[in-house]
Amino acid sequence: MAEIDSTDLFEQSKQVIPGGVNSPVRSFSYVGGTPPFMKSGCGSTITDVSGKPYIDYVMSWGPLILGHAHPSVIEAVNNQARLGLSYGAPTDLELELATLITDAFPSIDQVRLVNSGTEACMSALRLARAFTNRPKVLKFDGCYHGHSDGLLAQSGSGAALLSEPTSAGVTEQQVNDTLIAEYNSLESVREQFQSEGNSIAAVIVEPVAGNMGLVLPEDGFLEGLASLAKQNGSLLIFDEVITGFRTRYGGYQETVGIHPDITCLGKIIGGGMPVGAYGGRRDIMEYVAPLGPMYQAGTLSGNPIATAAGIATLKELQNPNIYENLRKKTNLLCDGLEEVVTNSDIGMSITRLDSMWYAHFNKKPVKKYGDLEELDTESHRAFYHKMLEKGVYLAPSPFEISFLSTAHTEEDILNTVEAVSQSF
Repeated sequence: MAEIDSTDLFEQSKQVIPGGVNSPVRSFSYVGGTPPFMKSGCGSTITDVSGKPYIDYVMSWGPLILGHAHPSVIEAVNNQARLGLSYGAPTDLELELATLITDAFPSIDQVRLVNSGTEACMSALRLARAFTNRPKVLKFDGCYHGHSDGLLAQSGSGAALLSEPTSAGVTEQQVNDTLIAEYNSLESVREQFQSEGNSIAAVIVEPVAGNMGLVLPEDGFLEGLASLAKQNGSLLIFDEVITGFRTRYGGYQETVGIHPDITCLGKIIGGGMPVGAYGGRRDIMEYVAPLGPMYQAGTLSGNPIATAAGIATLKELQNPNIYENLRKKTNLLCDGLEEVVTNSDIGMSITRLDSMWYAHFNKKPVKKYGDLEELDTESHRAFYHKMLEKGVYLAPSPFEISFLSTAHTEEDILNTVEAVSQSF
């Protein structure tokens, strides 16, 4: 039997799938080369079709906080699968997952389950417009909230902060109601409110930006957003698709003590299955059909397989020691990486937060999207392939962050630091 080869599979896939992948970042367009096709995952390790194992820091882009194939999650999925995959009718699992979420987030009185983070953010903005009867939303350059048309906008020229489409097929009119501000700049937010305040339904933000590297909010930034939104009668939406249940059990909003009007969730609440959610104050959520006039629906929303995986994951995360142990692992890894960087005098910087970290080749700290203009993509590309050769699987993009799980061991971390030290 011929050996299975990722290169052959990639070439075959490109004949029937655009670019050979079902999500663009998997194509390796940022780093070049052929993406390894994966066959299995167990704990902290992912294995490709040729049998080569990798220490995995992508973790399915964040959901697998317990690692691959965690026994409790697999058992929950298998038990439910024997009872059926989907009913198109209410189940007690939907109630249980919704209750776990509302108990964890004081800002969420009610929650609607959907199928992805994109769907959660798209629905949250529609809800904000319905509730406020205003047309516009304010987002931040470099923050990603999914691929719905109105959110595929970036800042235009200069201080005007106009919006322009960032994807073919998205018309200028579709993004005209999307305003852009600069992350970590309250002044840019004030400018938009001074110009468009009476029209802004909501401000949507990743409280910790995770799609332009790992960019932490500066002191007072999120508090200022909450104040400006309230002063102008706009809703504040936290997109915690990445940070929800990853930074702590109640999300990053509990870390900073800010309760947004609406929260978007995903990733971890599905335990590796496709799930998203949006929730908030009861008076806002009662605008959602069938109670209110804002229509949103989904045949597979809250399906029993996904909710079973999510419930099992969240129950594991109720262990009070988990988050502290994850932080210790992150610090062990990042301290080791920083020591390597210091001793080798290379131009790599490390950013960390709880169980998330980011290694980047930038000439200055990244506080906003514009800072990435000085990103050394050639150094990142070379570093990425060296790590891949040494069996360390990182995100194949200089803009994406890395994740640790409860399954990563001290040996994994020390091996990763050693692999980095040998790469320079």
